[in-house]
Amino acid sequence: MSHELIAVLMFSSMMLMLLTGQRVFAAIGFTASASAFFLWGGGGADIPFSAAMKLMKWYPLLTLPLFIYMGYMLSESGIAEDLYNMLHVWTGSLKGGLAAGTILLMVVISAMNGLSVAGMAIGASIALPELLRRGYDKRMITGVIQAGSSLGILIPPSVVLVLYGMIARQPIGQLWLAGAVPGLAMAGLFILYVTVRCKLQPQLGPPLPREELARADWKEKLRLLRAGIAPLLIFFCMSGLFFAGVTSLVESSAVGATAATVTALVKKRLTRRVLEETARKTLAISCMFMWIILAALCFGAVFDGLGAVKAIEGFFLERLGLGPWEVLILMQLSFILMGMFLDDTAMLVIVAPLYVPLVKALGFDPVWYGVLYTITCQIAYMTPPFGYNLFLMRAMAPPEITLSDIYRSVTPFVFVMLAALVVVMVFPQTALWLPGVVYGK
Repeated sequence: MSHELIAVLMFSSMMLMLLTGQRVFAAIGFTASASAFFLWGGGGADIPFSAAMKLMKWYPLLTLPLFIYMGYMLSESGIAEDLYNMLHVWTGSLKGGLAAGTILLMVVISAMNGLSVAGMAIGASIALPELLRRGYDKRMITGVIQAGSSLGILIPPSVVLVLYGMIARQPIGQLWLAGAVPGLAMAGLFILYVTVRCKLQPQLGPPLPREELARADWKEKLRLLRAGIAPLLIFFCMSGLFFAGVTSLVESSAVGATAATVTALVKKRLTRRVLEETARKTLAISCMFMWIILAALCFGAVFDGLGAVKAIEGFFLERLGLGPWEVLILMQLSFILMGMFLDDTAMLVIVAPLYVPLVKALGFDPVWYGVLYTITCQIAYMTPPFGYNLFLMRAMAPPEITLSDIYRSVTPFVFVMLAALVVVMVFPQTALWLPGVVYGK
């Protein structure tokens, strides 16, 4: 049996198991283990065991639970809500100001947590009811929360880029810096769109009433500024130590987790309930990631043993005669299609064993490709009819926001993301400039 046929059988078997409702790590891990057994007999059983041992020796894996813990501690203790109250008062006098402030909130939550789900949960539970009560257009603010929360997988410390770096064997610090400029630029474009649209159509985002603005005097604004500045200080302290070379990646994540706990303690919010909820959610998410990485390593080891990557590379470049950029565009389109059904982690695990070696063979920078992959995941998250963020929003939104509203709300933001993807593809230095400055590459 040819390597191409074996690869096709492995992928089709895996997709079939996913369609039956099996968990992602179970479908991927079982396919890899079964393929290893049938290809190499009893000796093939050593491949999953070796992958497990490799995972346990990965010291950078400690960053995942620590970053996740930091984000949930800030969320569960209400410190993230303090930040929203600060933005609410400082931006409320502008047309569309609260929507723009919500995007800023999403950016900071992204910088604290690294996951889009956390930003979505905070935006839907804190910002959405308040914006609806203030008379903001339900479609616009629904799109704002979905688009803003999607930045969590691009802006450092992005957990998705950590996973990509582990699987693709790329430096995490360079990946974070590569995602920072496109992520912040995208946030700026979101704010620009909201501001301009509310300027042209004031009824979509009315400013706060004058009597409410009068109650929020400078004394109150400064009080809220002090309350909301804590999470920003935590992030800048953590990232600053890392990029200055004072701490390693794992040590920086420990600094962030410790600082979040101390801040909650100082604010007298470190209750038993907060600790239990933070620990439970951190454990659940961390274990999910660990199993998925384990399955990815096993699947990649089987692929390497087959030589299937070389065979598929030859199929695209020699038999089909496609150029490097044509292959790259097909790869991005496949991410958008898969993103209608799977989350970012599942997509990465499924295609990383194939795509990452192919990217290197095509002559592209794998750090740059990590940013492309992440932006494409953002687009896939918000692409109807089955985008991941669309259904998360439907589960969290109040009854007056229908699925049709959610679909229509994301359209302008998807176009902004597509524009950002094209810019990063055509001008790779938008992603690679900052890593080059910091690391001298």
